[in-house]
Amino acid sequence: MDRSQTPNEKPFQYRGANHVALVCRDMAETVAFYDGLLGMKLVKTLELPNGRGQHFFFDCGNGNHIAFFWFPNAPEAAPGIASMHRDYATKGTQTAHASMNHLAIGIPLEKFDEYAERLQKKGLTLRILNHNDGPEHSSADVTKDTWIRSMYFDDPNGIHLELAAFTRPFNVNDVRHAPVNSKGEHVPMIGKTLETTV
Repeated sequence: MDRSQTPNEKPFQYRGANHVALVCRDMAETVAFYDGLLGMKLVKTLELPNGRGQHFFFDCGNGNHIAFFWFPNAPEAAPGIASMHRDYATKGTQTAHASMNHLAIGIPLEKFDEYAERLQKKGLTLRILNHNDGPEHSSADVTKDTWIRSMYFDDPNGIHLELAAFTRPFNVNDVRHAPVNSKGEHVPMIGKTLETTV
């Protein structure tokens, strides 16, 4: 199947993520965490018909939202399958196909250290990493190879969150790895189109 644009076709006009929809175990606890602790204003609430649950939206900036469903009979969390395991240090960060590994929210680079300090004072345990292009994927210190600064923590539902700030704009050198197919084999790219069949 050819997924490339035709020469006269105008590109879609994307405006970022409208919202990401997640599932919580306790909506009141989720509101207290996202609106109360993180300061993401609760902007919309819905009661689903026939007692099927609730759907709430939080403003995470620039017209983007994080939304939560609460379902009365939702299955328990499946860490390491549907979400990252809380013990990522020994279990790793891998999750199953079609799962949400983590949710990253952008913050201003100049506010990174201030926000980290504020969240730690509120009792959150943060894992702070500076991701690099150099031989080390990440480091505790910002280096000339750092392209993004990240702080990681979990919400009350076990959802792995990241507050992230890019340290520089992306450039042509940032796309230098061929993608792999389901067998782990690298697939060459021609321009922006993959040489593959579906």
